[in-house]
Amino acid sequence: MSPLQRIAFIGNSLPRKCGIATFTTDIQHAVATADPKIETCIVAMNDKGRTYSYPDTVQFEIEEDDVESYIEAAAFINAGHFDSVSLQHEFGIFGGPAGIHILELLTRLTVPVVTTLHTVLAAPSPAQRKVMDGIVAASSRLVVMAKKGRALLRSVYHVPDEKIDVIAHGIPDYPFCELDAAKGRLGFSNHSMILTFGLLAPNKGIEFMIDAMPAILKVKPDALYMVLGATHPNLVRDQGETYRESLMERARLLGIEDKVLFKDAFVDLPMLLEHISMCDVYVTPYLNETQMTSGTLSYSFGLGKAVVSTPYWHAQELLSDMRGVLVPFADAGALADAISGLLTNDSARNAMRERAYTESRSMVWQQTALRYVASFESAQTKHRLRLIRNAASIERFDGNRLSTEIKLDHFTTMSDDTGLFQHAIFTIPDRAHGYCIDDNARALMLSCIINNEGGAYIPESQVNNYAAFVQHAWNPDNGRFRNFMGFNRTWLEAEGSGDSHGRALWALGVCANCDSNPSRRTWAQGLFRSALGFAEQSGSMRTWVFALLGLDAISGGNTEFDEIKKRLADRLLQRLADARTLEWTWFEATLAYDNARICEALIVTGIALGKHEYTFAGMQSLRWLINKQSAGAGHFRPVGSDSFGNAYKNPQHFDQQPLEATATIAACIAAWTVVSDPYWLATADLAFAWFHGKNDLSIALVDKATGGCRDGLHPDRVNENQGAESVLSYLLAVADMRKIARLRDNSDKPFRAVGTKSEGQLKLRAH
Repeated sequence: MSPLQRIAFIGNSLPRKCGIATFTTDIQHAVATADPKIETCIVAMNDKGRTYSYPDTVQFEIEEDDVESYIEAAAFINAGHFDSVSLQHEFGIFGGPAGIHILELLTRLTVPVVTTLHTVLAAPSPAQRKVMDGIVAASSRLVVMAKKGRALLRSVYHVPDEKIDVIAHGIPDYPFCELDAAKGRLGFSNHSMILTFGLLAPNKGIEFMIDAMPAILKVKPDALYMVLGATHPNLVRDQGETYRESLMERARLLGIEDKVLFKDAFVDLPMLLEHISMCDVYVTPYLNETQMTSGTLSYSFGLGKAVVSTPYWHAQELLSDMRGVLVPFADAGALADAISGLLTNDSARNAMRERAYTESRSMVWQQTALRYVASFESAQTKHRLRLIRNAASIERFDGNRLSTEIKLDHFTTMSDDTGLFQHAIFTIPDRAHGYCIDDNARALMLSCIINNEGGAYIPESQVNNYAAFVQHAWNPDNGRFRNFMGFNRTWLEAEGSGDSHGRALWALGVCANCDSNPSRRTWAQGLFRSALGFAEQSGSMRTWVFALLGLDAISGGNTEFDEIKKRLADRLLQRLADARTLEWTWFEATLAYDNARICEALIVTGIALGKHEYTFAGMQSLRWLINKQSAGAGHFRPVGSDSFGNAYKNPQHFDQQPLEATATIAACIAAWTVVSDPYWLATADLAFAWFHGKNDLSIALVDKATGGCRDGLHPDRVNENQGAESVLSYLLAVADMRKIARLRDNSDKPFRAVGTKSEGQLKLRAH
């Protein structure tokens, strides 16, 4: 194993004002100082509408609610040859429900992740549990700062003990000092000082400490209570300083406003250490037991302070064995008794201070940093072992290694001298439902692709049958294609759907471009031109999409159809603008069928026309779609047909159909031609593996002996029928995977690339 060289820390960062920002900055600095050979940087989270003047250590910024910036951060890390990532996780700092956007980043990383969990919930909401499960799955190691955190990870989240590190919150290495000098510098000589520090918020319990002060003053009239810290920025944003003002009013009503001091400032480290040094008793009267970590508690403990605290989880562990005093939650009387007792008993207070200081030496930042480095090294080892184990089973599921032999037995069985039957009962062609142009057009397209490639071969007579079906479907009287035909060769309609018209155009474009028969190429060109007019007239989005794919195929670099391409692509961009929301990057309010073809059409059109706004929109929406089609376990999960009609809802898992996997593979190839990011081909591999059993039911849909493909996955079983759309989807996917194999063999050569180095640059150019 090579030594660690580069570590990226993800979290809030100073000068943003919050505890996570302080911690991220401190741990990054501590690791860099502990081992100067390790290069470190921070990937900083920005909250809504805020920007910060970051130091040079911050090399990338993520906008909380911008999903794309999480994806771009993953690309930045993957390209940066980092050895490990240190993620600081706290609910509330990442975008989406329960901060789910962070999974967009984690699931794309190719380096090991060590996640520090600043909160571990015993009873998470469903949304929080989903996020936590995703983080646990994506992380090689998990760090908690208290033993309670480890216990909860084991019992609630079923994390194995060997994956968990307990590393205490770091503290400055500050000498044990007497109070008088610091009191003198701050102007508090001859006072007994009680201190609470941190961002002000209602969960801190300050009101109960104020209520305790009259009783303390009866015993120690010289006592002062200082509340040091700014109001939490989120509270200021929503409520202004209402909470602070209510605390000040509380002290005034008790007649102790001169004994309760509010210092409204976000303090730097020297100022904080000076104030902690001068206090006689440090108090954390927090109201929530489930607080797993308190940096302020750690700092005061590490400076050898006598601490009085409510028994939240971190305090229970740190202050046990007489290293501090615990009092019940929301109990002003208990706070008064404990603090008064310490202020009036110098020997007990000083003994507690010495125990705390001695015990805290293992928590200084240098020691904490070394423990983190050990965790990074362990993660690196485990990550490599996991890759080796995965490699052992790659033959089964890696799309690059799954068989791409083309078998045409079932495809031939589904064909007769009219064309391709629509449906099958198991493997038997179902004559009752006859034929349709959707399937026969795609059969023509498949034939052109396969016969042009060499190897497997579809006989000329069979190809001509598919072409004849398309020709016979053309109705020159209305400029439309018919779609459905009965087994008796009677058309069941005068015109078909916009989708079927678009698919016929697409097939004709492919035929005109690559059919091995020159006569059919000429025929296809003529019929394509005749049928193209309806694509522009249609209001059907998928008609535009399939027409664009046909236009891309037939153009071959020719500019004849460029204006039509622009008009259709502009319509797609408008649909995207009309339908998208902050969390919905899609062209319509619902997810339907052949979804990835929309992205593919924009990408290939953008490549052909040099229009980066098309290419970027296609790739952005494709990444969003892929995320929606990714199961928690990492396998491909196509949009289920039960999703149709559910506006702005995550896709239903079933029924899953081969059409979606095939469309995803083709779109990923298009994306690869723009940016040679391995992510795209790896995603295509996963979509292809879906056919072979890497799916929700772990059941293969394909029959390797015949090339047949089952019609899809139900929640509890596979659909055993092997209809035309399914076999066509599988064989087209095989053809595309063979194309991917050629791309991998020639990965050092550009493949229709537009010269853009990264999606980040593409985004800038598009805007």
